[in-house]
Amino acid sequence: MLWLIKFAMRTMMPRSAELPGIEDCDLDGFLRRMRRDSDGLYWLGLVVGALVFAITPILTVYLPLPAFLLPKKLLQRHAEKIAVTNLYLLRNAVFLVRLSAGMCWGADPAVRAKFAMKPYAPDPGTFRTT
Repeated sequence: MLWLIKFAMRTMMPRSAELPGIEDCDLDGFLRRMRRDSDGLYWLGLVVGALVFAITPILTVYLPLPAFLLPKKLLQRHAEKIAVTNLYLLRNAVFLVRLSAGMCWGADPAVRAKFAMKPYAPDPGTFRTT
């Protein structure tokens, strides 16, 4: 399922001329830490959100294909439309994927440098709920 989560995150947060994309961050490392440190319910929500992203192009771009088989232009349109759909449960499932991607992206030193912010200090690992 990691490949599907990464696919959804990369689609929703692509690189631009001015800013790095999620693919430029340590996404694999972030997801390993997220899996290890997050509550099981959060992780389940992340997986479900990636699945929702993958199977909903029929609702957004009207093609009965999974998102990973869409041409690039339609894939971008799907990502834009599913993020603002009026179907609340679908929108929130996908929002969890986008929120998690934003945590990874916003903590990346290269991204922080683009906003003239200092990199985060290393995680001391002092606050854990488990």
